[in-house]
Amino acid sequence: MQYLFNSRGQHIANVVNGQLHAPTGNNIGHFLEQYGFFIDMQGRYLGEIVQENRLLYRAGNPHRSTNFGNYGNYGNVGNYGNPGNYGSIGTPSGFRDVETTWL
Repeated sequence: MQYLFNSRGQHIANVVNGQLHAPTGNNIGHFLEQYGFFIDMQGRYLGEIVQENRLLYRAGNPHRSTNFGNYGNYGNVGNYGNPGNYGSIGTPSGFRDVETTWL
């Protein structure tokens, strides 16, 4: 399990067995290892890990309009707790925070 944060250091998601889950445990996406990024539940580019534990959206990702299909819902993994704020890193060039409608 890996905690993921936005650029401001707020806990926004967890990675559990290659699946992306909201802090509440709901499955919100899947990791595509061959591309190195996450897709949402509708198969669209969601974001990628930057600086080890930040889930950010790369504005110039060439796959942002590609539909990778539905990988299914892996259910709820439960709440892993809130690790607190991890500290701000600012927004790296070419990235923005992922729109976290699940929070």
